[in-house]
Order: sequence, then C-alpha cells, then structure tokens
Amino acid sequence: MSTPHATERSSTPPGADGSSDGSSPTSLASGRLGTWDIVFFVVSAAAPLTVILSGAVTSFRMGGIGAPGAILFCAVVLIFFALGFTAMSKSVRNAGAFYAYVSRGLGKPFGIGVSSVTVFAYISLVVSFYGFIGFFAQFTFAELFGLDLPWGVWSLLAVGIVAFLGYRKVDVGAKVLAVLLTLEVAILLVFAVAALADGGPEPWSLASFDPANVFFAPAAGTLFVIGFGAYLGFESTAIYAEEAKRPERTIPRATIIAIAFLGVFYAFTFWILTVAFGVDGVVEMARSDAFETMVIEGTGQLAGAWAAFVMKILIVTSFFACVLSFHNACTRYLFSLGREGLLPRVLGRTGKKSGAPAVASLSLSAFSAIGVLIAILVGADPFLGLALWTYATGVQGLVFAQAVTAIAVVWYFVKDRRGHSVWRVTIAPILGAIGLLTGFVLIITNFEVVTGLEGAINWILLLPTPILFIGGIIVGLVLKASKPTYYAGLTETVTVPAEERAG
Repeated sequence: MSTPHATERSSTPPGADGSSDGSSPTSLASGRLGTWDIVFFVVSAAAPLTVILSGAVTSFRMGGIGAPGAILFCAVVLIFFALGFTAMSKSVRNAGAFYAYVSRGLGKPFGIGVSSVTVFAYISLVVSFYGFIGFFAQFTFAELFGLDLPWGVWSLLAVGIVAFLGYRKVDVGAKVLAVLLTLEVAILLVFAVAALADGGPEPWSLASFDPANVFFAPAAGTLFVIGFGAYLGFESTAIYAEEAKRPERTIPRATIIAIAFLGVFYAFTFWILTVAFGVDGVVEMARSDAFETMVIEGTGQLAGAWAAFVMKILIVTSFFACVLSFHNACTRYLFSLGREGLLPRVLGRTGKKSGAPAVASLSLSAFSAIGVLIAILVGADPFLGLALWTYATGVQGLVFAQAVTAIAVVWYFVKDRRGHSVWRVTIAPILGAIGLLTGFVLIITNFEVVTGLEGAINWILLLPTPILFIGGIIVGLVLKASKPTYYAGLTETVTVPAEERAG
C-alpha cells in the first residue's frame, strides 16, 4: 500500500452520512443479501467439486488414508476461529473485513498490513482461477463437443462474464452461484449414492478418521496444506456485512453454516472415495498414472456415462463459480480501501443503480485480463504456470491473514467480552489461532506440494506476504505520525447502531 491517496479526512468520513440504501456513491446497497445468499457465495468460493476431483485425490496421493479425518479437523479449527470472528461482527462492520477486524484488535498499522496481504492474495487467487478455467475448458469442450479453442480464449471469455455479473446487483451473482453450487453438490451426491449402492471392493472402514492415520502418518503435513486450502473464502461472509439483511444475525449464521456444511460434505465425500475404491485401493489409485481422472472414471463406472459427462462440464462451471465468488470478495476489499483513501478513492465508488462496487469490479476485471494476456504472450502453461503459481501464493497469504485476524479477535475481547462467553471470544479463538498458525507453518514448509516446483522459486513466491505485511505496518505508522486526523478516521466509514452492538 502507498500513501499518495491518503489525504486529510474531513470530519464526516465517506459513506458515513447515514445513507444505507446505496444512494451514496461510496455506500454499498444494504439489505440485499440473506443468510443463504452469503452461504452460496462462500461455499461456491471453496468450489466443492474441484476440491473432490483434485484436492481429495492429491491428499490420498501425498498424505495417505487420513485425508477425510484431516479435512474434518480443519473445519473444527476454522469453526473455533469463526466463533470469535463472528462475535466481532456486532460491533465491526466493513467490506474490508480483515482490515477492519485487525485494526480494531491489534491497531490500524497491523490492519493496513494485513489488508495489503489479503488484497494481494485475493488478486492472486482470482488470476489463478482464470488459468484453471482456461485449462479445463480447453480440453473439456474439445473432448465433448469438438470445440478446440486456445485456453486463453476461454479464460478471457470468463473474465468478460464475471465483469458483467460483478457490475450488476450483488444478488444477481448470488442467484447464479446458487444454481451452479446446487449442480455441483447434486453430481457428487449421485456419485456417493452409486458408490454406497455398489458396496465397494471391500468392507467399509473408518480407518480414515483414525488419529494415527490423520496426524502421525508419513507426510501427514500435506493433508493439512490441502485441507486448509479447501476452505478458502469462508472468511468472506464478513465482507458482505454492509449488504446483508440484519447482518448482526446473518453473518454469524452464514459463516457457521458454510464451514459446517463444507466440513461434513468434504469428509463424507472424501470417505466415499474409500468406499468406491477400497481403503488400500484409493491410495494405490491416487498414486497411479490414472489419478487425474479417477473420480470421473469412477463416477462413470458406478453411476453411468451420463454422470461422467455432466461432471466434466461442471468442473468448468465450478471454477467459474469460484472465480466469481473471489472476484466479488476482492472488489469489496478494493472498494473499502478506496473509500478509506488507502487506495485510489475512485475504487470506493459504487454504481448508481446496482449499489455494487462498480469501479473496483471493472478495475479487477481489467487487471485479470491483463494477467491472462501476459501469460498468453509469454507462452505460460495455464495450469502449471499461471494457475498453480498464483494459487500457491494466494493460499499462503490468505491463511496468514486469517491467523493474524484470529489473534486480533482474541486481543479485541481481552478487556471487554461485550456480553459474550469466555468460550466464544477467548478459548475458541485461541484454539483457532493456534490451528491457523500451525496450518500456515505447514503450508510454507510443504510449499513445493502446492507449486510443484523445487528450489529458490518457492521462496520467491512466499516473499510478497512478509514484504506487504511489514510495508503496510510502516505505512500505518507514517500516517499516524504525519496525518493524525486522517489516521483517526480509518475504519470509521461504517458505523454500527448501538442497539445492534448491544444485540
């Protein structure tokens, strides 16, 4: 983050003029999203189908039979974090969620630091998913329909569609995601029912949930690298607080529902793979040359060719749902930081009719298109180059931001629990922070698993996180010393009524 746009703030911060209907050009349209709208945003960001087809297989391949237990354990850690995280939503409401939460908990310099990391991580992930879309769309449509177009065409087409939806009212995107997510879950349930009906090659086993296989197996650390990555985007519930109906209730509900659903669904579907292939067979298959298509082929054998056909198409739509969710989340961070003046203020303007962060959305789409075009021009591989490298960078940055936010939540409630129980705002967040910090350490020590690279390039991809975090802290300290009035108004652009805080 830089300071050229951090001009001295007036006594009335932008967007704090009492306008709540989106009429202010710096206010998001309020009251548009219900609990389930936000759940669809979050679960779509996690992309359940792609997690099963790639994450589950990689978990069994790298870490062994304990993959279902590990993915469930990660959900428990995140629920611990979410209990305190959502408790703050009654008194902190801002589209730049981590930025606002960390600013209130640890101080504004740390908030600026973590916002720098978060924005970079989100942008990295958005660009990454466009690479994945291009890769999978190219071979899927060529194989199924004979439509053989370069991957870049599919990626840029996706950028255009996301740009259109991102400029529209936020509930339009929620409806699209609801349809796509329902189809993803449905096809995975078809596979699960078919596997259970078939019975599998051997008796069913719960060995996947044995702690010895989850925590103490060789390379067990890789299970948690993939496990925490499978829940990316869950924190974005708080980003939509300004646009939610009754956010003091909607945000906590949506967060817990999303994590709980993903945790149970992932664990069940991962376990179904042990039913379909056998406890030993699933690991052997995941370590064979046929690992990339094992789930699709298994679906075809158990449920019929039609199911495999549908699943191949839904891989592409799953990544599209994922990129749309992350695009929406990232634009709201850009909007929030633009409204604050930490980024160009034009990013903090909304569309007059849609109430959406229009300028931020179009800017991110333009940046994404440029990223894809550069990859095309330099001849980068859409999967091994563009997608994996930016994905790895985004994952470790976002988990780091989550860990810092967990610490901020604990510190925020140290002096005043604000009517909440010790369990919700102290014990659970501490356990969540420990789990997230452990997850971050596992990610950076097993980083080559995510990137598929060896050597110094991995450390180069890790560098942006500490550089941006420390740089953001320095910017905050400089603002505090040089522009105290402006600094004092940071994170105050959205106020929460006293009766809601009292809850």
